[in-house]
Amino acid sequence: MATIGPAGGQQGRAATPTVGKAMLNKYARAFFTRVLTPFAAFLIRRGVSPDTVTLIGTAGVVAGALVFYPMGEFFWGTIVITLFVFSDLVDGNMARQLGRSSRWGAFLDSTLDRVADGAVFGGFALWYAGEGDNNVLCAVSIFCLASGQVVSYTKARGESIGLPVAVNGLVERAERLVISLVAAGLAGLHAFGVPGIQYLLPVALWIVAVGSLVTLIQRVVTVRRESAEAEAADAEAAEAAEADAAGAESPETRGSEAAK
Repeated sequence: MATIGPAGGQQGRAATPTVGKAMLNKYARAFFTRVLTPFAAFLIRRGVSPDTVTLIGTAGVVAGALVFYPMGEFFWGTIVITLFVFSDLVDGNMARQLGRSSRWGAFLDSTLDRVADGAVFGGFALWYAGEGDNNVLCAVSIFCLASGQVVSYTKARGESIGLPVAVNGLVERAERLVISLVAAGLAGLHAFGVPGIQYLLPVALWIVAVGSLVTLIQRVVTVRRESAEAEAADAEAAEAAEADAAGAESPETRGSEAAK
């Protein structure tokens, strides 16, 4: 699924951190993978493709975020999103059973991850722009949305120009979404009479905003350093090549070749 993040073995999906991986530790993932394997096999027999599950999972996250969150239904919205996170395990399981690995799968997951991210933080922004009536938190939510997209872009763009972008940011995608979704789900308990817990979401959004900014700076600095190192290495290689070429064309070399 590309609801919140790709599964490592799915159709060649990129092995990036995901909300599914962050929400479920490796033991829980192994358990649920075993449980969901028969269901994945059932879908395969019915002719359902892993890409279809990916699309449905993303649609579920978008619906959960943009239908429930703007109404202030944070608990139920988070429940819906969490349920669709399990499709992350289903489509990955299906791809493994089918023995499929494709660049298209990795592209689809990464693209729909951005859609899911935007829906989650967009839902928060809509709440605070409407009934939540807090322009500051609306702006913070929008910043979380935009910075998350840019943080992902910096790594993808750096890798596209041949740089490793070897840095583990302070708050990457998994952390951004887990912090936000857990806080939203708990904040939703205020509707059930739990006092004071609604303040968890604003605190979480500020943490994500600051952490995303730090992560963005970390990646930009890393790309600049790696770029300078790569250019210096290229310059040294060019100088060495020129020196070799000059040596091959020197009078001594030409004289030696003539004597032969």
